[in-house]
Amino acid sequence: MKWHQALKDYQNYLRIERGLSENTIINYSLDIKKLIQWLEENNISISPLKIEEKEVQEFIYQLAKKMNARSQSRIISGLKGFFNYLIFEDYRKTNPLELIESPKTGRKLPDTLSKEEINLLIESVDLSLPQGERNRAILETLYGCGLRVSELTGLKLSDLYFEEGFIQVTGKGNKQRFVPIAPITMKYITIYLSEIRVHQEIAKEFNDIVFLNRRGKKLTRAMIFTITKQLADKAGLRKTISPHTFRHSFATHLLENGADLRAIQQMLGHESITTTEIYMHVDRRHLSDVLLKYHPRR
Repeated sequence: MKWHQALKDYQNYLRIERGLSENTIINYSLDIKKLIQWLEENNISISPLKIEEKEVQEFIYQLAKKMNARSQSRIISGLKGFFNYLIFEDYRKTNPLELIESPKTGRKLPDTLSKEEINLLIESVDLSLPQGERNRAILETLYGCGLRVSELTGLKLSDLYFEEGFIQVTGKGNKQRFVPIAPITMKYITIYLSEIRVHQEIAKEFNDIVFLNRRGKKLTRAMIFTITKQLADKAGLRKTISPHTFRHSFATHLLENGADLRAIQQMLGHESITTTEIYMHVDRRHLSDVLLKYHPRR
C-alpha cells in the first residue's frame, strides 16, 4: 500500500465512519502529508505498512527544530490516529508512535474581549452599506450564541426556532445541539433577513443558508475572519481577534456572571467538561470576587 492510497482510505474512514467535518479531515490529512513530504525530501522509500519508530522519531526530531511544542503535539496525535486506523483495518500490527510521547504544552488561555470592546466592534459596523446589517447580525450571533465559525456559516433558516427562543446548531462530527438565542440577537437576524437578504438573488443550493455573500452564496470561513479583522482595525483594537474570540468571550462573560459550567458546556457543544473548564482560569480576579462575596467567612 502506498502513502497516498492509505491517506485517501483514512480520509474516507474519517468522513464516513467517524462523521467528521471536512475541515477536521483536512487538518488530520496535513499532519500525514508532512510526514510523506519529509520522507520524499530525504529519499526514504518506505510504505506506511513498513515504517518503524526510528524513522518517525527522526521526523519528530526534525519537527522540533521548527515548531513549538503545541504544534508538535498536534502532529504526533494526528499520526497516532492514522496508524491506529491502519491497525484497526489489519494492515499493521503495531503503531510506530506508541512509545513517542508528546511534549508538554501547558494550557493556553483563550483571548477574550471585554463587554466594552464587543460593543465597540459592533458599533464599528457601517450600517449604510447593505452588508452592514448582515455583519452586525453575524457578530451578534457569534457572541450571543457562542458559535464556531463553521457553525455560523452553516446556519440554516430551518435551524431558527425564534418562537421557542432556540437555534439548532450542527457542530463537530455533525452533532446537533440546541442553543438559546437572546431577543437582541433574534432582532438583528430578523432585520437582516427582512431588509437585506429578502432582496438578494440567491443561488438555489443556498436557499436555506442564513448568511450569504453579495452573490447569494454561502459565506466562507475566510470571509468571516476578514470581516472581524477589518472591524477590529476600524475600532482601533490592538488585540489579535478572530471569530473564535467571540466564542471565548461568550463563555467567559457567562461564567463571570454566575452561569453554571455544565450549562456553558452544553451551549458550546464540548464533549468533555474538561474543555470547558479552561474558562475557569481566564479571570482569576473574578473568582476572588466570588469568594469574597459568597463565602460564609468572607
